[in-house]
Formats: sequence, structure tokens, C-alpha cells
Amino acid sequence: MKWQGRRGSGNIEDRRGQGGGGMRIGGGAGLGVLAVVLVGWFFGVDLTPLLTGQQDGQVVQTSGELTEEDRQMGDFVSVTLADTEEVWANIFETQLGRTYTPSTLVLYSQVTPSSCGTASGATGPFYCPEDKKIYLDTDFFATLSRQLGAQGDFAAAYVIAHEVGHHVQDELGILSQVNAVRARSSEAESNALSVRVELQADCFAGVWARHAAEQFGSLDEGDIAEAMNAASKIGDDTLQRNAGRRPMPDSFTHGTSEQRQRWFAAGFRTGEIGSCDTFSAQGL
Repeated sequence: MKWQGRRGSGNIEDRRGQGGGGMRIGGGAGLGVLAVVLVGWFFGVDLTPLLTGQQDGQVVQTSGELTEEDRQMGDFVSVTLADTEEVWANIFETQLGRTYTPSTLVLYSQVTPSSCGTASGATGPFYCPEDKKIYLDTDFFATLSRQLGAQGDFAAAYVIAHEVGHHVQDELGILSQVNAVRARSSEAESNALSVRVELQADCFAGVWARHAAEQFGSLDEGDIAEAMNAASKIGDDTLQRNAGRRPMPDSFTHGTSEQRQRWFAAGFRTGEIGSCDTFSAQGL
């Protein structure tokens, strides 16, 4: 992915390096968060080395020093976010006749508060509709690459584009409608709706990738393969199997590896937001 030296976003809230104290971890995410994944359980990997301290109400100390790698990753996230802003502003105008209001992306180290509860290294990246912000500890990308086998900068860009996809859903009123239905649904029905939400965000990520390639010429050969590999590595069936569990479809919240790849590919193939209607699809 060609990103070095390109324009970054002004909608980055960088909380990394805010040391000199601690933050108490406690409480869960609010009902507004759709399918926030507890990575330690869901990915079958132990993320406690990312935290210097204890969970369950204990104080976690944050580091006050940013490494050169941290700064470079922050630049990468900023450029990727800027690309999503330009792409979605154009799509909203040309395909929907609407104005796109971008999300703010919060970079943090180890732990930070959000309007949907505490964000930590164990929650993974997520979008909070309560404050319309994306929360990302960039250490997650190391986990994605080294422990889940999804290498490459475009695999990381896919993760960002997926979370921006949730903001697009929020802008379109989809999240509030789904939350209302989930609130009165059984657990199995709620999970099934969550899968459709997540697959649509994958499709939106594919739409973004198609337009980013056309608008910026930023994609290198092999980038789409990196995104497809990442989608495969974080499918519910693959994650549960790798965690030593038998895949249980009723518990799926994000979709299978094959579904996640298929819907990303659908968005990339058409570049049309209308191709991402996972809620009307008879089969996923």
C-alpha cells in the first residue's frame, strides 16, 4: 500500500504517551457497541502481555514514551483514515445525494475510556456509536500479523476500513435500527443480526478499497490478497477452531471466513454501496 508522504486526517485523537498515572479497568461496553470482540477469548490468544497491570478493577499504568514504530503506525492510520474520508464523502454525494460526516479515530495505548465502556488491549478495535469514535490500540496490528497470520499493511488498512464501515452504518441509521431490534430479540437472533451488520461493514471496506485504488492509485499488487487473507483469519469459524473449540454457528457474531471474504469481494467488485445489503440477502 502506497501511503508514505501522503495527507493524513485531522480527525485523529492521539491519547498514546499520556503517562504519569493510571486508569482503573472495570465495567463492560454499553449496548451501543455492536459485537465488540473480547480478543483473549475469541482469538484464542493471551493479550495480557500488552497490559502492564491487572484487569478486573485494578489500575493499569500507561507508558509516556512513543517509539519510532509507534509514530510510523500513527501516520499510517492517519493516512488510511484520510483516504476513507475522501472516498466516503464522494460516495455519499454521488450515490446517495448526502453529506458524509467523518468519524474521529482514537489512538491509545493499553487502556482508555470511551462512551461505550473501557477500551483496552483485550477488546480489539471497535466503533462506539455513542460518541461516534473508533478506538484502536495499534498493538492490535502486531497480534493480527504475528499471532493470527494476517500480515501486510493492507491487512491493517482493512481493519480500519471495517470500523469506518460501522460509522457509515451509523450515518445511514442502520445501527440504531438494528440495536432496537436486537434489544427485543433472543440471543441467537441477536447474534444473527450482528453477523449481518459485520458482513455489511466488510462489504463497505471492499467498496472503500475499490475507490481508493481508483482515486489514489494507492494499492500495490497483492494488497487485496492481504485483505482477503485477513478476512479469512478473523472468521468466527476459524477463530473458534483455532481456539480449540468446535465452531458453533448460533454463537457467531461476525460471520465465517468464507462469508467475510465473499462480502468484502462483493464490495470491491462493484464499488457500489447498494451491493452491500446483507439484511435483504437470503443467503450470506
